[in-house]
Formats: sequence, structure tokens, C-alpha cells
Amino acid sequence: MALAETIRNAESHRLRLDGEAVEWLLVRSPTAKKLRIKVGPAGVIVVLPKGRDDREAKAFVSNHRGWVAKQLERMRQLHASRRALAQDGEHILFRGNRVAVRTVRSERWRAPNKVAIEHDAITVTCKPHSKTAPGRSLENWLRKQARKRIELHVAEVGKSLRRAPNRIYVMGQRTKWGNCSTRGNLSFNWRLVMAPDFVLHYIVTHEMVHLAVPDHSHKFWLTVQSLCPDTERARQWLVVNGQQIQLIGLGATND
Repeated sequence: MALAETIRNAESHRLRLDGEAVEWLLVRSPTAKKLRIKVGPAGVIVVLPKGRDDREAKAFVSNHRGWVAKQLERMRQLHASRRALAQDGEHILFRGNRVAVRTVRSERWRAPNKVAIEHDAITVTCKPHSKTAPGRSLENWLRKQARKRIELHVAEVGKSLRRAPNRIYVMGQRTKWGNCSTRGNLSFNWRLVMAPDFVLHYIVTHEMVHLAVPDHSHKFWLTVQSLCPDTERARQWLVVNGQQIQLIGLGATND
């Protein structure tokens, strides 16, 4: 079920946190195995497995109010820290390397904004008063670059696994790098294009192996390691640099 549909079908409840009424949504799931709480951009969501009573959900979220409060504060800080993509003259990470971003505004330019790598820099060429912000064009370009790299790695790993995903999505997840759905669809965070290729390869391998092994069992990790010897190196890179990349948001201004 899509997130928007899930939220539309959810029941709204309220929880008192430090004197403030906080809304939480109750979602009944036919596939969930256990009662759990999710705190993310959509707010506080409590997932209730089939056959469990609503009162259990209310007691569960009440008993975990301290944890919920910490997660909401973390989300507020993350939102406050999120910044636009680099402006002219700044740098971003692209495939693990720091690359300068240059914005070229030309009266002669009549076409839509163009993004390209020129002279070891990412250049955004646009009209002086373009309706599309350079930052938005840059993000769109990065998303396309991410899809190209992801599809290459998916094809490579797929040959070894003899598996192929149903569909591939490149998205702007706030907390995840990748996901494998029960329908065999894979989704990846476009910001992975900022990481070195060995990191992208690890995330793709991780999700591709889930097509064959749905859990995180010993067999799963052995398979990942056999296909991606740089697994631990990639995980360490994400520990050190992942938050920096996740804080990159949409450059939606025309500055």
C-alpha cells in the first residue's frame, strides 16, 4: 500500500508530550508481525498487526512516549539542518569526489537549464531569469546520474544472483538508502550518487540479495559479502559521511 493511501486510511489519535498534544496515526496492517512505532516525515505512525486490539496500540505508544519525543526532536533538528544543494562556487560530493558547482547565466541561452560536467566542475547553464532554479536542475541531473549508476550495478549483481527486480525507483528517502518490497520492487536514495561507487555497489547488492533472501540471516550476509567484498568498508563510509549526504535537500531558490 502506498504511503499516501496508508495515511488516508489511518485513524488519528492524540498523545500528550510535555503538555503538548501530538497527533499519531493508527495503521492496521494485514502483514505486520508485531506492534511498532514509526516516526518520520509523515509524523508518528503506529502499525497494528491483524487481530490485535486498538487498546494495545494506545498503551504501546503511551508507554514509549519518551522514545517518541526523542525521535520527534531528532526529526525537527534534521529538518532545520537540511540545506539546499551547493550554490555557485561551492562544492558537492559526486561519486565520492568533491566537485565544484558553477552557475553560468547567459543572455544568449534560450534552452531549458543544462547541467554538465565541464573542466572538472558541474556547470549549470541557464537564462538570467530562468523559472527553474539552478539547484532544482542540479538535483534532477543528479537523480538521472544516480539511476544510470544504480541500473548498471543492478544488472551486474543480477547476473550473479540470476535475479532481477520488478521495478526500480530512485527516490528522496529521508532515512533509508535502499529498500526491497515484497513485490520485488527496489527503491534507492538518489543521494547515493554522491558516494563512491563501492558504497553504491554495496547498497545495490544489499537490496538485490533481498530478492533471494528476505531476512538478514547469516545466509544473507554471506551472500552479500561474496558479491561485495567492500561491504564493511562501505558501511564504515556511510557511518562517517552518510548524515552529511542525507542533509542535502532541494535547492529550490533562484539565487
